[in-house]
This record gives sequence, structure tokens and C-alpha cells, in this order.
Amino acid sequence: MSFIWEGLANTLLLTVFGALLGLVFAFIAGLGRSSERKWVRGIAMVYTEVFRGFPSLVLLFVLIFIIPTFGFQLNPLIAGILALALNIGAYAAEVVRGAVKAVPPGQLEAAIALNFTPVQRLRKVILPQAVVAMIPPFTNNLIELLKATSLVSLVYISDFTFAAQLIRASTGETALVFFGLLVGYGIIALVFTTAMKLLERMAARSLGRTVPSGLFGRKEVAA
Repeated sequence: MSFIWEGLANTLLLTVFGALLGLVFAFIAGLGRSSERKWVRGIAMVYTEVFRGFPSLVLLFVLIFIIPTFGFQLNPLIAGILALALNIGAYAAEVVRGAVKAVPPGQLEAAIALNFTPVQRLRKVILPQAVVAMIPPFTNNLIELLKATSLVSLVYISDFTFAAQLIRASTGETALVFFGLLVGYGIIALVFTTAMKLLERMAARSLGRTVPSGLFGRKEVAA
């Protein structure tokens, strides 16, 4: 059980902190792709295209086995978080860019007419509306990130999958162990999905919108 709890804790750490760091990368790159400055768009585009093309496992090997040859050693867990965040952030950046572009032009024109600065337009007009549209695809990204955490077991980080492999090796119960692993990941995914659905509901309510139907039903929210 100690293997299981340690592996579960590391899987949750990888998922939560990878998602938070990936969110930072996503917003920086996604807003950069929408910038009026060509050099900013260029840097953001290079990041998204490069790290969407790199498999997370390759990034893990680079950070854990290649970077130390240059005299810089990363904690394996931190390296796992960084590799997952760089990869998922590149995918989520396109979600940010698409949601920002989906804000009606009339909203921006009204903000300009009110003499809002670019920062004020972003903070008070664009992001409040765009974030609601971002949450459903972000949920998909989060679940993909959760599943990708199993890759760290290949570089000997004690995550949920690594713990299951140790138990299988000591007991020989392959089918039972991997069925338990399947159920465990499913439960974690359900918890994260439920939390994101609640977040979506809160974000929609803040704009006076109808909460989309789903796990929590459909509820009309007054404007």
C-alpha cells in the first residue's frame, strides 16, 4: 500500500502542477499568437509548433538524461512536471488563441470606444468571455495530461503506473494489477472532470449565461 499511495501522490503532483505550469505556457503562447507584433507571434508560433511535435517521453529523456551532461541536474519529479507542462501547454495555447479570436468584434469596438487600454480590454472584456469557452477543451487537455503522466514510469519516477509495475513484479498478478490501475485512473479522471464542470458552471454564472447541460443538468442563470 505504501507503493500505491506514493505513486498516487506523485501522479497527482505531476498532473496538478503540470496543468498549472502548462496553463501559464498556454496563456503566454496563446495571447502571443494573437499579438499585433510579428516577433511576438513568431516566438509563440515556434514554441507551439516545436513542443506539439516533441513527444513527452523524448522531452523527459532530454531533461533527465541529456541536460545533466551539461552540468545542470533537475529533480526527476520537477523534470517530469516541466516536460508534461511544455507539451500540454503547446496544445492548450491553440485553445487560448481560438477562444480569444471568438470574442465578438463588437465587444472590442465598444471597449475601444470607451478608451480602454489594451490591458483593460484583455482583462475586462476579452478574457472573461474567452475563459468560459476555454474550459471544456481545457478539460480534455487535463485528462490527456493525466494519462501522459504514466510515461514517467519509464524514467523510473515512482508514479501510479510505476507502483503498479512493482506490485505486478512481486505478486505476478498482471491482470488484477492492471485492472486496478485502469479503475484508479478512471476515478481520478472523473474527479478532475467533475471539478472542471463545476468551474465551468461558476464561470458561466459570472457572465450571466446558461450553464451547458451535462453531469449537473441544465440551469438557467439570470443575466
